[in-house]
Amino acid sequence: MKTVFKYVALLLAPIVAMAGNPPERHEFKTVKNDPYNVLQYELENGLKVYLSVNKDEPRISTNIAVRTGSKNDPSDVTGLAHYLEHMVFKGTSNLASLDWEKEKVLLEQISAKYEEYRKTTDAVKRKAIYADIDRLSGEASKYVATNEYDQMISELGAKGTNAYTSLERTVYINDIPSNEMEKWMAIESERFGELVLRLFHTELEAVYEEFNRNMDSDRSQMYMERMRALYPNHKYGTQTTIGTSDDLKNPSMVKIHEYFKTYYVPNNMAIVMVGDLDPEATVTLIEKYFGKMKKGPEAPQFKDPGQPAITAPIEREITGSEAEFTTLSYRLNGVNSGDEMMADLASSILSNGKAGLIDKNLNQQQKVIRAYAYSSGLTDYTELTLGASPRADQTLEDAQKLLLDQILKLKQGDFDESLIQSIVRNNKRSQMIQNENNNWKAYTMLDAFIYDVPWTYYSEYYNRLGKINKKELVNWANQNLGNNYVAMFKRKGERTPPNIEKPEITPVSINRETKSDFRQNWEKRPSSRMKPNFISFSEDVDFVMVEDNLKMYYVKNKTNQLFELEYIFDMGSRNDKVLALAVQYLPYLGTPNHTVEEIKRKFYDLALDYSVFAGSNRLYVSLTGLDESMDKGIALFEELLADVKADPEAYSKMVDGMIKKRTDAKLSKSRILYGAMRNYAMYGDDSPFVDILSEEDWRNIKPEDLTSKLKDLKNYKHKVFYYGPRSSTDAAALVKKNHTVKATLKDYPPRKEYDRKDSDENVVYFVDYDQVQAEILMLSKTDKYDPSKEALTNVFNQYFGAGLSSIVFQEIRESKALAYSAYSVFTTPGRKDGNHYVQAYVGTQNDKMKEAVAAMRALMNEMPQVENSFEQAKIGALKKMETSPTTKSDIFWTYQDALDKGLTENPNPKVYEEIKNMNLDKLQAFFDQNIKDRKYAYLVIGKKDLVDMDALSELGEVEELDIDSIFGY
Repeated sequence: MKTVFKYVALLLAPIVAMAGNPPERHEFKTVKNDPYNVLQYELENGLKVYLSVNKDEPRISTNIAVRTGSKNDPSDVTGLAHYLEHMVFKGTSNLASLDWEKEKVLLEQISAKYEEYRKTTDAVKRKAIYADIDRLSGEASKYVATNEYDQMISELGAKGTNAYTSLERTVYINDIPSNEMEKWMAIESERFGELVLRLFHTELEAVYEEFNRNMDSDRSQMYMERMRALYPNHKYGTQTTIGTSDDLKNPSMVKIHEYFKTYYVPNNMAIVMVGDLDPEATVTLIEKYFGKMKKGPEAPQFKDPGQPAITAPIEREITGSEAEFTTLSYRLNGVNSGDEMMADLASSILSNGKAGLIDKNLNQQQKVIRAYAYSSGLTDYTELTLGASPRADQTLEDAQKLLLDQILKLKQGDFDESLIQSIVRNNKRSQMIQNENNNWKAYTMLDAFIYDVPWTYYSEYYNRLGKINKKELVNWANQNLGNNYVAMFKRKGERTPPNIEKPEITPVSINRETKSDFRQNWEKRPSSRMKPNFISFSEDVDFVMVEDNLKMYYVKNKTNQLFELEYIFDMGSRNDKVLALAVQYLPYLGTPNHTVEEIKRKFYDLALDYSVFAGSNRLYVSLTGLDESMDKGIALFEELLADVKADPEAYSKMVDGMIKKRTDAKLSKSRILYGAMRNYAMYGDDSPFVDILSEEDWRNIKPEDLTSKLKDLKNYKHKVFYYGPRSSTDAAALVKKNHTVKATLKDYPPRKEYDRKDSDENVVYFVDYDQVQAEILMLSKTDKYDPSKEALTNVFNQYFGAGLSSIVFQEIRESKALAYSAYSVFTTPGRKDGNHYVQAYVGTQNDKMKEAVAAMRALMNEMPQVENSFEQAKIGALKKMETSPTTKSDIFWTYQDALDKGLTENPNPKVYEEIKNMNLDKLQAFFDQNIKDRKYAYLVIGKKDLVDMDALSELGEVEELDIDSIFGY
């Protein structure tokens, strides 16, 4: 399976249309029968433009891409492309600059000091030079409007502001209101026109913290080791995107500037935009703002020197704290070679979630905990990778052999040729889903630019895939998939952490009240606003009665031929833990007339998905896919639910697997921190997390009791939701025909409630875990759900603790360089009987922990008042509401969310008006009442030998938690 990186009225017309409709003068390049409807254009300076129109909401997904990544990093400055990506957010000589002439002199001195630092080996001298860098950086920061780019882009109402660097691309992402396109271009063309390396040493330390997070990830370490084995002579393998520790600690501002001038030129860049746009007007603006960038020489690209042939399996292993798993990977030719498409098809034959060889022979038969296959293409090479997590009685080598057995079946042609057409059918369904999602579509368009392939490669991809026959695929597999693979083994064990030394960094100035001239002039530009279009529950949430006791909610799909059908039960694991277990059992079961393999294949052939999911409070029975298949799909689905047949062997294997998964969960730091520790802090010894069925319970339950619960499920009260292209009458008739219910439906079993702990005193809960960083989660319970806090919560989180322009981010990361990740939010519960919580997080080096927590605590007790930042957060919140209408199936789910909170009307109109009338005094009062001077449970996970336990005891009484106790098994 190929990996994919997974209307309202206007008060004024958008800026791009204010001068009237421009004449059509741009000759767009298009492709006939293109399912994505992509328009391509190239400016005179070589800048590529990819556009696609989607009018579903008045927003645009924007991607500015540079065709470069770690593959092009100099070998003595690895991590450069990634670090440069961070610096592009810092502004220019205009953007974020308060006095460029003074700052420029200091930045030149800092650059010279870094060159001296790189050449110096004496530790004492290096420390002295770094002290000079720190001093000069503090002086230079006085002339900077910190985080100005982030504040401006947030003020536009942008969402998802971010960037990423990988092997061959650097991409800058925003999701903007369509009426703010010109102001967005004004900012972006400015920051890509010039590089200023300001606030350099604090951001460098943040990148080093990111490096530490990679060191703590077993999967990241496995990936890097796999790449080294596959590509010993290629920068895919000889260098990592994050860079080495030594290179990160010895940067060169000179080389970064050289790199920017070489690769950040318009003829090596592309702008990809998907959403509510006018192509003609959009390109006119792109020419206006980006056309002034000067074309550069052709950017040099790394040339593959060729890799040694893999003639026998190469085995590598790493050790770490997380659960064991194994992978095997084949190195193939790159994108547009033919190998990528063959590998994509091969991976889907092996693993498509239902009918692949791995799905049938390993996952369905429960021979491993989990197995999968995927392909990924790059310019120079493609990889086909298979992976598996072993069962308790298996070695990694056992799991590896099972994967190789599936490769052998592929090479022997042990699959039905019709599966290829089913794969194409399901891929085309995925294509429909992608067309609804601006970000997914943009990523595919990015691929065309990065890999420099014609758009026809993607527009015709699935048609060409469907023309490959079984004989061709089997021949290709036999030619390419032999003993030429890299086998990776992730084993449980300790890893030697890097030698980390905390640098002496003096906090730099955060000039929150000041604005650059560039920003002041930018804010004077006209900016149209949109009128929000909020749904009305009474008018927009439609329903019909299928039976007297069965209501079906209905939303019309006006976009494509996909549907979603849900049977919704207001009971979950808190009502019946055994029913929740039965739901987990269903995927392994068939009926008297159909085996489970036959059922899964039938659904896959129909391009449908079925699932039953039990949460804490609600159970969902779902059928989704192509509406043309709905009639056959619902009949098959209802047959399965009505006639499901128990399989004792499958149940025994499932229990064994669940026991292994429980063991593995104790090795996952995210599961420990956000699952076990968080629940312990919230509830104590009796929590939903530990109130679970025991292994003995599982063993004593009869499989027939579980299938009886599944068959009895529709006899409980429930409701139906349909989203699709059919009329409500037709959909209801189809449900009535297939989903027969009794005249009287049963009430739900009582729901168990759990007492939440109050935050009366500060307490520290600690878990010893082998990792480089320490992670601290602060938690404090407040009141029950209060709808009057919705508006203030929205603005507070954006202003104070969530996002790149927030107070917490500025203080913890930008000013003090104490963490890569830090946030603080006031949470909103999903149900009316839930509580709000104050939650804050810092992930940092062990030797910075005391300082980082102190900085966070100070902010949590004294909120800085910054009028500019408040107004930016307020306007940003309003614009997001104005340009994010509730559409499609979200109409129903928004209604359901409101009901869960005890609301009968859409709260958003009131929230919007409250935000409009909000001032900083109201936000301060909210802070004083809900955040200030609270007691916290400090949840800390880290390596005990490295963590300053004395510092933890200063926060409160320390309780070292036993893993078995907090997991409940």
